[in-house]
Amino acid sequence: MFRERRCKITYIAHGATIYTEENRLTDNENYPPLNEEGNEEIERICNFLKIRRVKNDRIYSSQGARALESAEIIAKIYKKSVEIDENLTPRLQGEWNNLTVEKILKNNGDIIKTMMKSPEKPPCEGAEPIAEFVERTGKELERLIKDNLGNRIIIVTYPDVIQAAVVSALKLPPQAMLNFSIKTGSATQISYYKNSNLLKYSGYLPIN
Repeated sequence: MFRERRCKITYIAHGATIYTEENRLTDNENYPPLNEEGNEEIERICNFLKIRRVKNDRIYSSQGARALESAEIIAKIYKKSVEIDENLTPRLQGEWNNLTVEKILKNNGDIIKTMMKSPEKPPCEGAEPIAEFVERTGKELERLIKDNLGNRIIIVTYPDVIQAAVVSALKLPPQAMLNFSIKTGSATQISYYKNSNLLKYSGYLPIN
């Protein structure tokens, strides 16, 4: 007997920015915008959605510029409006905000090991602990699911939000976020059921 699906969500990671090229962390929402590569990535995503005939009832977006720019491009192929979710925000980076990953690792030794061991602790001054980020993201997604029972929706958001969504859906420990990455301009799909969830694909990057 088939399980009754509560909701199907196709997550789209926003397109690339100048910070993507530099591998720079940021929790800023209004900067930077998409660059040329980012626009091309989202155009490829649009082609993927059309070829796969991915259906949806509603399109949501995080409120940040790079997410909303991406969502508005996608919304055109469905002729739908974009609904902004102000609660799907990136993880707060604290004093690491706007620093490159290379610089962070160079100055913080075994930080990855520390984060894996203690995800409930902030990795630096002012940063949001991984465990708290996964919890708050999971709660917001559950709210959206309850608002969309039986629906198929698209959520355009940040790569780390999608990482948290996967971890939350599969009931993995929060530090599992550190074991995989979500690239800009990629698609991830999860079907949510009453007692379990199914990850259909994760971080898929259309080639053309």
